Amino acid sequence: MWCPSTLSLRCFSFLKPYPSSYRNSNYRKTTTATIPIAGCCLNSLMETAKTTTDEFNVGIFSYVSQLPGFHAILKQRYSDFIVNEVDKDGIVVHLTSLEVPPQIVEAIQEGEKEILNQIGKSYTVEIELFRSLAGDSDAERLEAFITQVATQSEDNSYIYPIILSPNSDKAHRTAIHNFFKEKFKFLVTDTVDGPDASRKCIRVRLKSGVHSNRVRNFKKLKDRGDQPFDSRGSNNWPQHLGKFLRFHLYKENKDTHEAIGLIGKMLGIQPRSFGFAGTKDKRSVSTQRVTVFKQHASRLAALNDRLIGIRVGNFCHVTEKLLLGQLLGNRFTITLQGVVADSEDTIKMSADSLGKRGFINYFGLQRFGIGYMPTHLIGAALLRGEWKSAVSMILDPREGERDVVRKAREYYKESGDIEGTLRQLPRNLIAERAILQCMKKCPGNYLQALKAIPTTLRMMYVHSYQSYLWNHAASVRVQKYGTDEVVVGDLVYFKGDDTERETLGVNSECEDDSCDDMYDCSNSDPTSGTHHPERKNTHVKAATAEDISLGNYTIDDVILPLPGSRVSYPTNDIAKVYHDLAKKDSINLAESVHSIKEFSITSITGRYRRVFQKPMALEWELLLYTDGSIPLAEMDLEKIAKDKSKHLFKEEKRANGNEDKNPSDCMRQPMSFQNDIHPSTDHNETEDERGLGKSQSNSFCDSTSQGAQMALKLSFTLPASSYATMAIRELLKTSTSCLSPTQGECQCVNVGTWSKWQIYGSRNF
Repeated sequence: MWCPSTLSLRCFSFLKPYPSSYRNSNYRKTTTATIPIAGCCLNSLMETAKTTTDEFNVGIFSYVSQLPGFHAILKQRYSDFIVNEVDKDGIVVHLTSLEVPPQIVEAIQEGEKEILNQIGKSYTVEIELFRSLAGDSDAERLEAFITQVATQSEDNSYIYPIILSPNSDKAHRTAIHNFFKEKFKFLVTDTVDGPDASRKCIRVRLKSGVHSNRVRNFKKLKDRGDQPFDSRGSNNWPQHLGKFLRFHLYKENKDTHEAIGLIGKMLGIQPRSFGFAGTKDKRSVSTQRVTVFKQHASRLAALNDRLIGIRVGNFCHVTEKLLLGQLLGNRFTITLQGVVADSEDTIKMSADSLGKRGFINYFGLQRFGIGYMPTHLIGAALLRGEWKSAVSMILDPREGERDVVRKAREYYKESGDIEGTLRQLPRNLIAERAILQCMKKCPGNYLQALKAIPTTLRMMYVHSYQSYLWNHAASVRVQKYGTDEVVVGDLVYFKGDDTERETLGVNSECEDDSCDDMYDCSNSDPTSGTHHPERKNTHVKAATAEDISLGNYTIDDVILPLPGSRVSYPTNDIAKVYHDLAKKDSINLAESVHSIKEFSITSITGRYRRVFQKPMALEWELLLYTDGSIPLAEMDLEKIAKDKSKHLFKEEKRANGNEDKNPSDCMRQPMSFQNDIHPSTDHNETEDERGLGKSQSNSFCDSTSQGAQMALKLSFTLPASSYATMAIRELLKTSTSCLSPTQGECQCVNVGTWSKWQIYGSRNF
C-alpha cells in the first residue's frame, strides 16, 4: 500500500540527551520518515532533519494507549489545520460578515456631525486663552491652522499638521495637551522629538475622519515624521460607543502578530493599540477576536479589498481591551490526508481511544521553537544569569534558516554593524531587532538588551524551560506509574474545590511572535512571570493511600507543576526528575543566582497543569478524495462566499423562475462510520458552529475509483494551554519532530513538494 519510490530517513537528534537514568529501552531517539525522492535533494533533507527539534529531547516520549498507529499526512495544506477561538462564554468564534453594521455607521456619523459643527464656530476666545498659555508665536500658528481647516473645501489638498515651539517642561506640555482636549475637540495632539534631546514638540493635526473625503490626511508615511498616528490623543469619541472596536480576524498561513502588524501599518497605528486573547498557529486557517483602540469599523472593513490572506469583520464596540488568556480554548478542525491503515477498525479504535482516554498533555514542539537553537536552552541561560550568552544564542547564525536571515546573522557576527544588520534583518524577527536596537543605544548592556524584547516574547524563553522540565516529568510519570490509576504522592486538586480552573499558557499552537513594533531599551515593560491567574497552593495536595483506597481521585485528576516559587512537587519519585534535570543545567530550582526577578526561578510563581487531557466534543469522519489540493473542510471565508452566492442565486431564481439545483460532491462523502463520542463540555456550540453535527451519507459515489485516497477529518475543542499536535501524535503514534520543515519550507524543494513528506506511524521510535 506504500509508494515504492520512497526511502526511509532516520531523523537523529543533535541536542543534549535525556539523562540515562530516565531513559527507557523502548524509546529510541529516532523517527522513521518516508520522503519522495523525485525532485528532492537528500543532503538538504538530511540537513533539515538535523536542525529540527526532536521530541525526545524536550521530554516527549510516552503515549496513553498501546494501540497501533497508522499513516497520515499532517498539514499538507494550511487549510488542513483550522483553528477557531472559543471565547470566555464558550462561543466558537467565526467570521460571518465583512460588512459594517448599520448601527455603528449611524453612531459614527452622529459623532462626526457633532465635530463638524464645532469647526464653523468662532474660536477667538479660545485662541486668546491659548496665547496666555503657549505664547504669541504658537497662538498665531494655531489661529492660521484653524482658519485653514474652516475655509478649505473637502476637495482641496491635504491639511498638514503644525508643530508648536520646542518645550522642555513636561508639565507644561501636559497642560497644552489637556487644553486641546477641552477646547478643540476636532484636533488631536501628540508629542514628537524636538531639536535636541532635552526638548520635545507638540504636534497638532486635524482629527481623522472630520472630512469624509480626507480620512487620510497625509499621503505618505514620511510626511508623518517618525511616529505613525493613532487616536490615543483623541477626546472626541462618541460617548455612547465603547472605546475599543472588536472584530473577528480571519487569516490564512499567517501568525497573529504578523497579521496585526500588517493591519496596523495600513491604518498607521502602533501594534500596541491592538489586543487579543492568544496567538494562533501560522500554518493554519484561524479566526479569533481582536480589539483596537478608537478606530472606525469602516476603516478596517475597507482593508479587506487590499489584504491578502487576511479578512476582518463582525465589528462591534466594547469598553475593554482583549488581554492574553481571555479565552476558554480553541476549536480545531484538522484534516489528515493520505491515511493508510491496516483496517478501518484500526482508525476507529484509535479515534475512540483518543476521545475516551485522551492524550498526554505535553507542551508541543512549537513551545520550544523549530530551529537549531531551542528556546528552552535560551531560557536556561537566562535562569543562570548568562546575559551575553543568551544574546548570542538569539543573534548568532543558525542552520536551517532562510538565506536572507542567515546572511543577516552572519553579517552581524563578522562585522558587528548594527545599522547594516537591521537593514537586512526581516521585521518578523522581533527579538533580534529589539536586542540590536537597544544595543545601538546601550552598547554592551546585554541585560538591558534582553529586557528590550517584548514582554510576552522574552518570558517565552523562561516558560519554555519550565515546559521542558514538565514534559520530562510527565513522560517519566507515565512510564513509571502507567496511565490507569492515581498513585501515592501524585499531586491533585482538592475535591469539592469549585474555584478550580485550568491555568493556561500563551497559546496552544503558537509560533515565534512577529509584529512591526519598535522597542526602546530605556522603556522596558515590567513583568510578573505569567499572564494568568494562579491557583493557591492550598488547593493542591499529594494523594494518600486513603484517597486511593476510597477512590477519591482518578487518573484525570493528576497534575504536575511548572517550577516556580509557589508550587509544590509530587511526594513520589517524580519530584527528582525536576531537580536532576535542572542540576544538569546548573540551575537550582530552590535558589536564584541573580536578582533579576523576571529571569529568576524563585521569583516566578509557577503553576499546575493536568497530565492528561481529553478532547472535548470530539467528532470525526473518513473521506475519500482524488485531488489533494482541494480543501476537505469548509473555512469561514468559503461559508461567507457560499452564503452570498446562495443569496444572489435565490434573487436570480425569483427573477427568472428557475428551480434551485443542489449537485452533490461525491468525493467528499464520508465512509460508513462516524465517531459518536460527545464528552460533556461547557462550550455551548450549536451543530452549525461545530460544522459536523448533521447526519452524513454512508456511501461513496465511486469508492473504487482509481487514485482515490483517504482522509480523516477531526473536530475537537481543547483548552488554550493544550496542543492539538499532541492529540494527533497520540492518534497516529508518530513523532511530530519531522512533520513540519524548519521555517515552513524546504530549501531544496517547493512547499508543495515538502508537504508530501510521508510519516510512518510507529509507537517505538
